[in-house]
Amino acid sequence: MSAEQILVVDDESSIRSSLQGILEDEGYRVRTVATGEEALAEIRKGPFGLVLLDIWLPEMSGLDVLAEIRRFEERPAVVVISGHGTVEAAVRATKLGAFDFLEKPLSLDKVIVTVANALRRNRLEEENVELRQRLRARTHLVGRSPAFQRLRAEIRKAAPTNGRVLITGENGTGKDLVARLIHQQSRRNQKRFVEINGAAIPDDLIESELFGALKGHGPHVAKDKKGKFQLADGGTLFLDEIGEISLRTQAKLVQAIESQSFEPLGASESVVFDARIIAASSRPLKDLIQEGRFREDLFFKLNVIPLTIPPLRERTEDIPLLIVYFLKYYALEYGKKPKTIHRAALKAFMNYPWPGNVSELMNVVERFVIMVEEAEIGPAHLNLLVETREAAGIPAAPTLAEALGQYERKFIHRALARHDWDIARTAAALGIAPADLQARITALRITFLD
Repeated sequence: MSAEQILVVDDESSIRSSLQGILEDEGYRVRTVATGEEALAEIRKGPFGLVLLDIWLPEMSGLDVLAEIRRFEERPAVVVISGHGTVEAAVRATKLGAFDFLEKPLSLDKVIVTVANALRRNRLEEENVELRQRLRARTHLVGRSPAFQRLRAEIRKAAPTNGRVLITGENGTGKDLVARLIHQQSRRNQKRFVEINGAAIPDDLIESELFGALKGHGPHVAKDKKGKFQLADGGTLFLDEIGEISLRTQAKLVQAIESQSFEPLGASESVVFDARIIAASSRPLKDLIQEGRFREDLFFKLNVIPLTIPPLRERTEDIPLLIVYFLKYYALEYGKKPKTIHRAALKAFMNYPWPGNVSELMNVVERFVIMVEEAEIGPAHLNLLVETREAAGIPAAPTLAEALGQYERKFIHRALARHDWDIARTAAALGIAPADLQARITALRITFLD
């Protein structure tokens, strides 16, 4: 049974004793007090999942106690106990936030059921708060750099409108995050946010995914299928990696945007839709247009409100903020105490170019939160994790070229770590030009925690 702690507040010793016995038999831990003042003192020491609170108490009434409990940041569920003639007061108590009330003489069965229900609801409320916190954490832009401040201002301007948005930025910069923030701050935020990644859907499936299909039309369509356009009606449709879809599908997108309607595969009638379209690309679409791989008319239709997310290397002043933020976030995620980072380790984070941008930084911080037992992340932890990854990456029977490549990669990585990822200092120590060192880092795909 549950080991949750319950506080019983009643000035009648027989009731306190009876309730304690019943609830302890059910597996709860129970404390009892006779006055409101004692109750508040116990709750402050806590934690209690539930308080069984008598309305009539000497000096401080149950309603006064309940009013004080409401001011606590972490407050238990409350079930009030009322005698004959005090039901009206008990009803007032429920309006003040009490979960329920029990009328004397107490029914033991009803006590057990009411207690279980109150504790269950309290747990659900706590889980909902935590879920909302996690959702806010996943949809929050962190940074104070001028470039990021401008991006925030542009999002605030774009969000309340219905204008189509084109988001560009390198992999890992958070294009999907920006799209979700625009939706959340828009007038469509009570409707769905529907996402599709053009790089993740095969060409033969992308049309049925976008526009839907009738049974038997399109690959693997065993029954009528709604497409993303239809699912997003009234809300927002996010077309991620728009540059990766075929020219044929691009043409259908142009037609759908122009007519605000589409035809599911196999259908003879058009379906009208009302969805705001946000598109994103990690590759410059103008380059794809020059290569004949992206339609210029689609670009103009999508590029009503252009937003560019700067890479992390161009806003290094945001790195300490991001580290602190993700250390707290993953501590909550894994139920651990938040960690700090030593200045020397932070310096390495600041010098590293972060080719994977914020996504890479998140992964690194998550790994530290999970694997580092100490309260502070220091330089020694970087080397420890690097050694583990490098050992795992060596083939069982490497060729000479593979062995040389692994040695060079490890050698350069250690040199970079010794010099806090300062390219100029590392290049000087290795006796090569900074440009040559950067070329080797790129060629060997050396990353922060390889």
